[in-house]
Amino acid sequence: MKHSITQQTRRGQGPARRIGRSLALVLPVVLVLSGTLAVTRVNWSGNPSTPVLAASDASSSVGAPHAVPRAPQEVLRDKLLTELQEEDPGVALTHLQQAVDGRPSLARHCAAIARALGRAAVRVYGPTRAQSYARPVCDTAFASGVAVAHS
Repeated sequence: MKHSITQQTRRGQGPARRIGRSLALVLPVVLVLSGTLAVTRVNWSGNPSTPVLAASDASSSVGAPHAVPRAPQEVLRDKLLTELQEEDPGVALTHLQQAVDGRPSLARHCAAIARALGRAAVRVYGPTRAQSYARPVCDTAFASGVAVAHS
């Protein structure tokens, strides 16, 4: 009986096959890592940290110096200080509480804003009248701002 010798194929021997196998291993890893990095760069909070310049805004800002965007808590503090002077500290404190309820990310700045309102209330209304507006917004930060400005 005669045994036939089968011809061996060059399986896995060529450079094209080695390159193909390397790409098959490396490409999915690169795609997963780049996708992960892309997802981590997305601002998922819904509050843009940098302003997005629309195409219609590009013509108006040509040649103008770029203004540094203000933090939301700074904008809120300035708005509430204006309200305090135009109306009264009670209105400003109510709007502070509503702002913190609406945007929980402002909660960590609530006490600092309330203290600033307390100090401003003392300048505008005097210590006794300013203290009469105290309420438990951001714990007792408004009252401590009044006390610090009074002493």
